[in-house]
Amino acid sequence: MKTALITGANKSIGFETARQLLQHGYYVYLGSRDGQKGQQAVDQLQSEGLSAVELLLIDVNNLDSIKAARETLGQKTPVLDVLVNNAGVGGNLPQEAISTDISLFRQIFETNYFGVIGVTQAFIDLLRLSPEPRIVNVTSGLGSLELHNDPTWPYYAVKPACYVSSKAALNAYTIVLAYELRDTPFKVNAVDPGYTATDFNGHSGPGTVPDAAARVIKAAMLGPEGPTSQFFSDDNAPETGISPW
Repeated sequence: MKTALITGANKSIGFETARQLLQHGYYVYLGSRDGQKGQQAVDQLQSEGLSAVELLLIDVNNLDSIKAARETLGQKTPVLDVLVNNAGVGGNLPQEAISTDISLFRQIFETNYFGVIGVTQAFIDLLRLSPEPRIVNVTSGLGSLELHNDPTWPYYAVKPACYVSSKAALNAYTIVLAYELRDTPFKVNAVDPGYTATDFNGHSGPGTVPDAAARVIKAAMLGPEGPTSQFFSDDNAPETGISPW
């Protein structure tokens, strides 16, 4: 049975990603920084007959928490097959490049960028032991620098400075990470789940959570011939599913 860790998985797209991986026969470690909410999520999945799931306490903003989670997981399984870096924040709006306090930039980068790096570095040793390791960085279509410079893009005017910058940085990290692992069985990709109706955006998005999670799942379950160092986005590129960076 393959194993997967999903950060920020106690609700929304992360929770649905856990559900769908369980349905595909994975053993899932449901990452959550809130123990009570995380356990409630686990209980919900188990009540649906999806028993191969357990809580892993992890706060991606706290290196001590990340290290403790790595030690805990290492005692439970010698191998990790899939890491889904799902935890993320949007921050309060508006986010203007000139007037937004730098503290908000730091806050959002702490989760969306540095958190991903911390988790990836902590769990990379367990991933290396998998014959088919997969890393999925959940990004946003708003992280595309090329499209942000295209006035014909439908989201051209949507430019929350902190969030866009953090996801663009995450995309850059994904490219570099994939490059460093290019001669290994790793597949490292960024996935835009799409403009989805969640708490994240006040349920304003037209997409559904199951469809969003399915996009993440697709990258998590890539076969040996699957691509690496890609930016998957059905929203940005409905015909090919590959977004410009």
